[in-house]
Amino acid sequence: MGDLPGPHKAGPHKAGPHKAGPRKAGPRKAGPRKAGRSNGRVSAAYADAARRSARVTLAGTAGFYLFLYGLDAPAGATYAVFAAVALAGLSRIPGTGRQRAAVVLRSLPACWVLIVLGTYLSVRTWSAAVGMLVIGFTLAFVAVGGPRPAGAAPGLQLMYILPCFPPYDPGALGERLTGATTGILLLVLAEAFLFPEPPTVPYRELAARAADLARTCADELAGEPYALSEDSARATREASTGLRASKVPPADRPAGPSVRQRALAQTGLAARTLLGALRNLPPGHAATGPGPDLLRAVATAAAETADLLRGAEPRREAHENLLRARADLLAGRDEGDAPEELRRDAAVLEVADAALSMSTAADLAVRGREAATMAAPGRFWYADVWAPGLWWRRLAGHAGSRSVFFQNAVRISLALAATRVIAGVDTLPHGFWALLATLTLTRTTVGETRSAMRPALVGTLVGALVAAALLTLAGSDTVVYAAILPPLMLAAFTLGPVRGVGWAQGLFTVVVALLFAQLSPATWQIAGFRVLEVLAGSAVGAVFGLLAWPRGAHDELRRAGAVLLRSAAEVVVATTARLAVGGTREPAATAPGHRSLNHALVLAESAYAQYQSEPKGMRAGDDAPDWSAVLIVGHHALWGADRLLLPPERSVVPPLGETAAAALDRLGDRVAGRMLLVSARTDPTDDTPEPPVPLRDPAFDGFMAQPDGAPRRYYAAAAWLDSLLTGLERITTDSTSPAVVARPADA
Repeated sequence: MGDLPGPHKAGPHKAGPHKAGPRKAGPRKAGPRKAGRSNGRVSAAYADAARRSARVTLAGTAGFYLFLYGLDAPAGATYAVFAAVALAGLSRIPGTGRQRAAVVLRSLPACWVLIVLGTYLSVRTWSAAVGMLVIGFTLAFVAVGGPRPAGAAPGLQLMYILPCFPPYDPGALGERLTGATTGILLLVLAEAFLFPEPPTVPYRELAARAADLARTCADELAGEPYALSEDSARATREASTGLRASKVPPADRPAGPSVRQRALAQTGLAARTLLGALRNLPPGHAATGPGPDLLRAVATAAAETADLLRGAEPRREAHENLLRARADLLAGRDEGDAPEELRRDAAVLEVADAALSMSTAADLAVRGREAATMAAPGRFWYADVWAPGLWWRRLAGHAGSRSVFFQNAVRISLALAATRVIAGVDTLPHGFWALLATLTLTRTTVGETRSAMRPALVGTLVGALVAAALLTLAGSDTVVYAAILPPLMLAAFTLGPVRGVGWAQGLFTVVVALLFAQLSPATWQIAGFRVLEVLAGSAVGAVFGLLAWPRGAHDELRRAGAVLLRSAAEVVVATTARLAVGGTREPAATAPGHRSLNHALVLAESAYAQYQSEPKGMRAGDDAPDWSAVLIVGHHALWGADRLLLPPERSVVPPLGETAAAALDRLGDRVAGRMLLVSARTDPTDDTPEPPVPLRDPAFDGFMAQPDGAPRRYYAAAAWLDSLLTGLERITTDSTSPAVVARPADA
């Protein structure tokens, strides 16, 4: 029970991409503390598990004893204890105790619905199985809503599994609902008030710290020596890494579909982009011209953003000043300006655009739709969309076989429905144990499922032997079982999550034996039934793990990365073509290919998150690209196209001119071509071509080209394309290619 089912894991547990190759010697990186003792103190893993175990044990046993011995209501006792176990033992809802209590309380109506459906559908095996199929898929697919829905999903599955078996007894529905409600309310109280965990740093504060650092860096670059110190450059890298989703606790991760959650995630991404742009600004690049003034405006806007994220009264003065400074620079005459000055201005404009994006996103994250009028409709399309529409977009975006959320939901729902059919046809005496085994042992890869089965079966067998001995020795003396149950539950939910699936299954086998021995007379045979049904449930999970996407996110991430780069290549070609010919620019329009590239990003990010949570064995020996760099290239292509093509107000842009247009088209085509070559390397198909040309195009000295009469827009686009190529170079390396030219780090 303490081991989470693979399809419902809330997010990646490891940070950063996994790169193939031999391990290098060097300092050991910090990571999660292993179970055990360290310097005579109980490890953090045991301490956290013990706190959670104490809460579920107190809530579960209190409800169980109240209904069984106080009210003589066995059905109510069963549902009271299993409701607490489902939403605190089986589920892994992230966050502090009060955050989990809020999620559990909001889940109460859903629990009522699931118990009612399970009670009435249990009349026939086929109706219970169809209900299991639909409900199992729905609850698993809701994981697209973020870590909290994903964490609660396994427990909600159990709230349908428990009543969907005979006896068909609608008359006991009231007692079932009362017992479950009592157990859940006791759990809410325990989560909210018992054994609080140390607080974590909220994502808003992390973003505010990044904004503060951006202010410091902008001030440094605006004055002598017009360069970042080594300490500041190192701090920007650390702050940028700290904002990555894999580095943020799941409870604080902005992953939901709401306006504020989307905006907070975009604030973090914009802050990372801003820090990278400041770090990559060459020394002395802003020493002359309007650069220092614009950087000082960036610093003021970053300080305003940090204050806003920390709860200060919303002000827009610095944001508006930065907008005006940026507009003044864009409105400057191109004639007479040296190409070096135009290239310098383009680099400083990238810094300003990132700061404006961060400021707008932070305003939306704090004020929600009240700030929607200030947001650009292209990049912040979600600002004035109501919650049902945002949820629909999130669900529809993953409603396809290319989404790992969809794959996981299909896999687990089919496995649960098949187990329900087998349990009904064979009339297993405790069929819900088989479904529980399927739920807890089915993983996202067949290898992981297979590796979990062996310790689970061994643990169940050992637990069954212990349970059989207890039942034989104690007989019908329920006082013994009542006395042993609380410490045993405490041990089960403490050791299980830390020591692994074998301990979890073994200890929980003894727990359920003691529970049922108090509900009705039981013999040692109940332990044998437990082994049989765990074997049946795990076998079904293994079969469907083999049939339904057995490699998990491994192939899907490669496919999603290839699609992402192909979509980015299309955006690059379309953007450079529109920049070359000029025309009317509307602020309400989206850049060409925006929706398809954004959808590709969503699928790639979800596949990458699952890929990071899967065992290292799936990635061993895999010549994997730098997937984090793939995602950064996609984001940079999307944001750059929007920035270049979506002005804050309607305007008419003249053509670039024949020479500049030809140069920009050539650069765009070459970047798009390199994107397609890298895409071919990531594609998992057997006929993937191996491009013989080096990743770095020797003809890309064109980035230094200075066409006669080229306006600022040309240099802004060239800087964007150069940054994309830098990102492509970091995705993969080719041992047969010439040495990659050193480029600035990406944004």
